[in-house]
Amino acid sequence: MTIIIIVITVIISLLGFSNNELRHKLLFNAWYIKHENQYWRFITHAFLHADFIHLIVNMYVLYSFGRVIESGYGYYFGHKAYFYYFLLYLGGILFSCVQDFAKQKDNALFNSLGASGAVSAVVFASILIYPQGSIRFFFIPIDIPNVIFGLIYLYYSYYMGKRGRGNINHFAHFWGAVFGVVYGFIIKPQVIISYLSNLL
Repeated sequence: MTIIIIVITVIISLLGFSNNELRHKLLFNAWYIKHENQYWRFITHAFLHADFIHLIVNMYVLYSFGRVIESGYGYYFGHKAYFYYFLLYLGGILFSCVQDFAKQKDNALFNSLGASGAVSAVVFASILIYPQGSIRFFFIPIDIPNVIFGLIYLYYSYYMGKRGRGNINHFAHFWGAVFGVVYGFIIKPQVIISYLSNLL
């Protein structure tokens, strides 16, 4: 599932880099959703990215933490694992832009893009399953614990969101994280026990 999502996202993002008309049709724009009934924008914006760096970072993080979700959900749900993973990713996309829709539905100039909300949902859902895990970036020669990475991820998102540069919706990271944690608790309450026991 992780590889499939990455492949689809990379293809659509690359097409968006070279086709401004397509990019414009797929961006999240609350005004078009409300006034032109272009509801697909709730989802399609997550498959576009601002540039190669934005795309690479999101897909690398998704690959790193998505494998944990596949393994953990496979253990908990068996053959239904991919279905629950799909709902996690889709829910992260939708939940992360609900606030923006409410605030920007009459602002035709507000646009955003990126898989940040969905990726953040995956990150925090995986931290819930495997809090003792870690991630390593090639430019940082040490393992970063998942919990620490999650906190850094949120702080960076808040800081960049305050700066408000570009069409990247950094605040979506926060709402995606909230969804990832709540979703994990709802679909498998036993995860709470597992999470607490792993921390102790």
